[in-house]
Amino acid sequence: MTSYTVSQRTHEIGIRLALGAQHRDVLRHVLRQSMTRIGVGVVLGLLGSVALTRGLATLLYDVSPTDPLTFGSVALLLVALALIGSVLPAKKATRVDPVVALRME
Repeated sequence: MTSYTVSQRTHEIGIRLALGAQHRDVLRHVLRQSMTRIGVGVVLGLLGSVALTRGLATLLYDVSPTDPLTFGSVALLLVALALIGSVLPAKKATRVDPVVALRME
C-alpha cells in the first residue's frame, strides 16, 4: 500500500523536494502516513479478534480466549513487519529527482 501511494504521489514529493523539503522530512511524512494506517489496522484487528474469540474459546487449549500476551505479541509483530515493509518505499520517496518528477506532468 505504501509503495502504491508513493508511486502515485511522486509528482507531489518532487514538488516538496524542489521547494526545499529535506529528505528526512519526506521520509518522516511517508512513515507517519504508514504508521497511521498500521495503527488503524491493528486496532480494528484487535477489536475484531476479541469479538471472534467467543466462538473459538472451545478450540483453545490451555490459553484464555483473551490472553493479553498473545494479543500484544501478535500486534507488535504485525506492526514491526508493516513498518519494515514501509521503510523501502519511504526511502524510495526520498530519492525522487525533483526535475524528473516535475517533468512527469
